[in-house]
Amino acid sequence: MTRESSVPGPGREQTKRRSRSRGWRFVVPALAIGAVLAVLFRATLFDVFSIGSGSMEPTLTAGDRILVNRLAADEIQHSDVVVFDGTGTLAPYRSPDPVRDLLKALRLTGHDEYFVKRVIGLPGDTISCCTADGELTRNGRILEEEYVAADGPASDLEFEVTVPSDRLWLLGDHRSASADSRALLGAPGGGMIPLDRVVGRVDKIVWPLDRAGDIDENTSPHVRQ
Repeated sequence: MTRESSVPGPGREQTKRRSRSRGWRFVVPALAIGAVLAVLFRATLFDVFSIGSGSMEPTLTAGDRILVNRLAADEIQHSDVVVFDGTGTLAPYRSPDPVRDLLKALRLTGHDEYFVKRVIGLPGDTISCCTADGELTRNGRILEEEYVAADGPASDLEFEVTVPSDRLWLLGDHRSASADSRALLGAPGGGMIPLDRVVGRVDKIVWPLDRAGDIDENTSPHVRQ
């Protein structure tokens, strides 16, 4: 009787190599397809952004991760919280860079030109600050803004603006710590943010878990006669 050798022969080793090779041929395309689908999903449907400052406190705080509904970009209403591309307004223009743009699309780099603010004025609105009690008015009616941080008036800067077509007037909830439309008064465009720069509406906080849920569940502004 002869004993079979436990050492695999050349043929068996080649079979294993071919099997591993075939496996990678399926894994790599699957990963590539998954990455493309993820980019398309975030570019057209929903996206997640991280809050980097306290300009929207108390509604949003630094470190919050928010779900942005890109499908709602064409349905913006008063008091919506939106993410927008501030290039040319709150952020400087940059020369085109295909590599940087690709890394941004793949979420491998930051988005310093994106901002999150609240919609105070839509096209045709006249926004004024402030009344004797430090309140904003829209079209002559006082806004009762429960979402504003309670550390001062609705704005330290007095202004009256009329929003042109295809533009928005945006403010942060933490008015004394927010660079927003007021910072651009006197600049070309007068602080108005183009509607086509809106990425989407902020629908939910998704992280941290103890803050997760809809934003502004009970803080929609009331307009007093």
